[in-house]
Amino acid sequence: MIKIVLIVLGVSSVLSWALPTNLGELNLPKYQLGADNIQIVSYDAENFNPDVTNQYHLFTRSNPSRSQPLVIGHNNILSQSNFNNNKRTVFLIHGWFNSATSDFNRELVPVLLSADDLNVIVVDWSTGANSLNYRVVNANAVKSGEAVARFIAWLSQQSGISLEQIHLIGHGLGGHQAGAAGRASNGKIGYITGLNPSLIGWVTNIDRLSPNDALYTEVLHTNYVQGYIGDLGHVDFYFNGGISMPGCDSNECDHDRSFLYFAESIVSGGFTGRECLNYYAAVLGMCDFHPGRLQMGGLYPKNGKTGVYYVETNPSSPYSQG
Repeated sequence: MIKIVLIVLGVSSVLSWALPTNLGELNLPKYQLGADNIQIVSYDAENFNPDVTNQYHLFTRSNPSRSQPLVIGHNNILSQSNFNNNKRTVFLIHGWFNSATSDFNRELVPVLLSADDLNVIVVDWSTGANSLNYRVVNANAVKSGEAVARFIAWLSQQSGISLEQIHLIGHGLGGHQAGAAGRASNGKIGYITGLNPSLIGWVTNIDRLSPNDALYTEVLHTNYVQGYIGDLGHVDFYFNGGISMPGCDSNECDHDRSFLYFAESIVSGGFTGRECLNYYAAVLGMCDFHPGRLQMGGLYPKNGKTGVYYVETNPSSPYSQG
């Protein structure tokens, strides 16, 4: 029997998925995209075991708003799901004090499925993410990333999907977790996008996101309090210097702009960055002396591209200035 903590998914909107009897006693919750969070009463982040508590919610164009939970080791569930090994697979990894129902997932799942026929898997590691002890949640992010890598290895073995077909997108702590998953996959994941990866506890942390965690890593910087200010990927984009965003009046707003900008890049492109000498120049906005230009985001990796880029945005949607 797998223990499911329904409270982190929003009890009012979670329905049971009655699986065929030959799959044993598993009875998993489906997650309804757009459901509201409810107050979480208790956590067990101190004793986090992601192999037991992590949940993996599959969305496809055949089930764009109601998930099909996948469970590592249960091959029949995978075979009876809408997962298609001929399609690219995107994993969404939320951040601190978030869950499957976070705004990050609500924004990106429909955008991704509208843009391309994909397998989108929402990773819920909320049991490990919901603690005020940042040392605990940072360690849990790495643990969860390694568990995600084990899930990917199982998925690849059972379905035949190539690691190069996989795109990991992480917000905040999820950005570093994507790196941990890529590292545990020997750097063979095709594409990692870090959306304002977290700062606190990561400056000297050897487990932070790095370029070698995937064949191509791209990082968006939108806030220096909740986000890491130094460059982390093959390509780093600093929006308006990466400190604060036009139209925002809080660090949280700045932080969330990272996934809003990325979502818009999928829908309409734009966000052309100007090449900078280094991230110091990007923070200062002194990037007018290099000819290089590169567009941020999108669904496909920019293999071979490297560097730091400065991007200016509008204060409201559409955010791109071209």
